[in-house]
Amino acid sequence: MKKAIILDLDNTIYPVSSIADHLFNELFSFLDQHIAGESIEHINKAKEDLKRIPYQKVADKYQFSELVKNKGLELLNNIEYNRPMQPFDDYKQIREVKITKFLVTTGFTKLQWSKVKMLNIEADFEAIHIVDPELSPLTKKDIFALILEKYDYKPEDVLVIGDDPESEIKAASELGIDTFLYDPENEHPNARVTYRSQNLKDATAVVA
Repeated sequence: MKKAIILDLDNTIYPVSSIADHLFNELFSFLDQHIAGESIEHINKAKEDLKRIPYQKVADKYQFSELVKNKGLELLNNIEYNRPMQPFDDYKQIREVKITKFLVTTGFTKLQWSKVKMLNIEADFEAIHIVDPELSPLTKKDIFALILEKYDYKPEDVLVIGDDPESEIKAASELGIDTFLYDPENEHPNARVTYRSQNLKDATAVVA
């Protein structure tokens, strides 16, 4: 029996693709103009990665110049998302289960909080932690460890739910916490996880 679940936000509670065009409009236009000498395919791959990977990692992966990287950081650091947002349909199953919930998400603080507010999910969580690489050296793994310590949980008391095998899933595994990979498009068939499903409802069976 689990005592708590820790959820990721982007592509776990809601699909980033549903807001990407509006959210990244200014950044995408900037990249189109300033990533000189790169193929359209290269730029489009970077844009797709931005829908699921933190900007800093994408900038490093695609070798953005310092000028481009810093301007992109400036743009994202100051934006909020204020349009209507909807969570995945199956998130309601998680919302309704009677268990302590925590939200741990990586991103720009102002932007991530605006998403939480537009999704109307703040009241679902005991605590919300935003891992902002621009403000703190702490990682998701650090936050998971802090939650275990603060609430006197053992690793086996907790389930981490997320979509990224290289982010929250990896961090939880390194701490001995069970993991649930939410993979609606079956993009990570070979990921090493405790549980996996294309439906969040299946996570409730693990904790109920």
